[in-house]
Amino acid sequence: MSGLKQQLNDDVKAAMRSKDSERLVTLRMITAAIKQKEVDERIELDDHQVIAILDKMARQHNDSIEQYQNAGRNDLVEKEQSELAVVESYLPAQLSEEEVKSLVEKAINTTGASSMKDMGKVMGVLKPELQGRTDMGKVSGIVKSLLT
Repeated sequence: MSGLKQQLNDDVKAAMRSKDSERLVTLRMITAAIKQKEVDERIELDDHQVIAILDKMARQHNDSIEQYQNAGRNDLVEKEQSELAVVESYLPAQLSEEEVKSLVEKAINTTGASSMKDMGKVMGVLKPELQGRTDMGKVSGIVKSLLT
């Protein structure tokens, strides 16, 4: 079992013991998403794959928060924000824009990319390294700006 999955399981048990129902609901949601992926694909997820699931969940929560704010549903905004805080606590530290830009430049040099045709190669190198540590949409924009 990966270290992150073990930590999640331990935290579920701790939340049960401390009767922290809000945290427990979110942790169970995370573990259910992980187990669903494992059952669907018949594999044992490693830490990188768990981080990808957590990253996807964080994006979904951010989208929900934005939609609830537009609808004026502050009660649901607070619920989503508390769930997002739990999800983000398991993600690696976020990178600054300068750090991302330097990693993109390094990947471009490593792959020998020179035009937009090479964007897939660059993103292929960057995705495993940056998944969960920054918004991949922003990374894509930085790669496009450097390759044009």
